[in-house]
Amino acid sequence: MDASEHQLLEAALRGDAEAFEMVIRTYSRNLFAVAYAILRDRSDAEDVVQETLVKAYHGRWRVRNAEKFPAWLASIARNRALDVLRRRRYVPLDGHEPVLEEAPAEDAETRERLRETLARLPETHRIALTLRYLEGLDHRAIEQTMGVSNGALRGILGRALATMRKALKPSSLATLE
Repeated sequence: MDASEHQLLEAALRGDAEAFEMVIRTYSRNLFAVAYAILRDRSDAEDVVQETLVKAYHGRWRVRNAEKFPAWLASIARNRALDVLRRRRYVPLDGHEPVLEEAPAEDAETRERLRETLARLPETHRIALTLRYLEGLDHRAIEQTMGVSNGALRGILGRALATMRKALKPSSLATLE
């Protein structure tokens, strides 16, 4: 975290409305990625982001260290998304995943396998993959968002990718025959 970002977060935590507006602009996309990785529904994820930002604004006094603010925001979004998911009691795979639709895939069956495999991953793996490969965040941004160390993130991504490769391997071999 550079000095200007640290100052912005400090000002937002003190209640500076302009600074909090900049925090919203800076982190809302990451929060959306976290919520969407859990909910798999654009509208619900957008609602979760809004609720997260309102809750964060009212509870910002709880955060004593500005460097932990991004991870705190992500944990609010994660917990709120889990609440919505519990109420729903299922994960829809409705084909409304914009980035996966753009993924290089031979056909609808392959895209569906990608969606199903991603949905079966543990939540932490889904979030890390979504932030890294679908949102294009670098490791440092993901570490801050998820509140994990570099080594932990590398392990999470490695396991998640290995699971995806293993699950998708049979379909790619079948197309070669």
